[in-house]
Amino acid sequence: MVLEGLINPLKAEKKPWKLFFIGFIYASIALLLALWIFETHASLVMVFLTVLVCVPLVYGMFKLEEKKDIELPTEYKILKEHAKALSFLVFLFLGICVAYSVWYTFLPSEITNSAFSVQQQTITNINQQITGNILNQTTSYSTQISTEAISRSSLFLKIFLNNMKVLSFCILFSFIYGFGAIFILTWNASVIGAAIGNFIRSNLSYIADSVGFAKVAGYFQIFSLGLLRYSIHGIPEIIAYFTAGLAGGIISIAIVNHDFRTRNFQKVITDSADLILISVGVLLIAAILEVFVTPVLF
Repeated sequence: MVLEGLINPLKAEKKPWKLFFIGFIYASIALLLALWIFETHASLVMVFLTVLVCVPLVYGMFKLEEKKDIELPTEYKILKEHAKALSFLVFLFLGICVAYSVWYTFLPSEITNSAFSVQQQTITNINQQITGNILNQTTSYSTQISTEAISRSSLFLKIFLNNMKVLSFCILFSFIYGFGAIFILTWNASVIGAAIGNFIRSNLSYIADSVGFAKVAGYFQIFSLGLLRYSIHGIPEIIAYFTAGLAGGIISIAIVNHDFRTRNFQKVITDSADLILISVGVLLIAAILEVFVTPVLF
């Protein structure tokens, strides 16, 4: 178990930034192996292989957090300890996401189309669903302002409800499988990585047509903008999903280890409920950023 032995939950909580590089390595190896062995199905196999290698780390973390629920006396201290676990999960996710976006950017187009075919179709479907709910603009200025406000409100509701569905899946998968949320989040990392990579490639193509690749600074600027564009609302979303997944995972492990009527189990339920409420609040903020802030900046 070479990859699984690179780090354990205790070390990960102490130095969470290392998980960025671990995630990058995990995703990169999974993508290359998927292209090498299962080229026609690489877009799904690479997600499976990434999840497979993350399972021991994430499941170990859930067990550690459930133990903290039992041992720590107050909810404040419990939530403070959970923050450490969430930080290393976020760094793990970011590493996976950046790996996918880098490979999407640098691989030849024919390989990219094979490696991210399902992700590209998912992005297309999401865009069609969102734009299909936006009202047409009219020629009247006052009506245009009113229509734009309604459109943004409709878009905000659509995005928030869609994100709530993903959050529900994270809770459900973690509750059923213990570590199930990592599958939902790795899949989202692959979709976000493809979206970032597509944004970068599109803008690099424009720069190449306009001024050529002589201006290397422009290349790095586009790459940074691509990451920043999705990070503004993406990072809060991922924090919310991991928080909800942590709640579901803790309940799952508690059911295995404890009687339903014990006081310890009641503490676990209370803590999980707090985590779910926090995740919904963070998800609401993320939706506001995505609809009202990101379009202004980009």
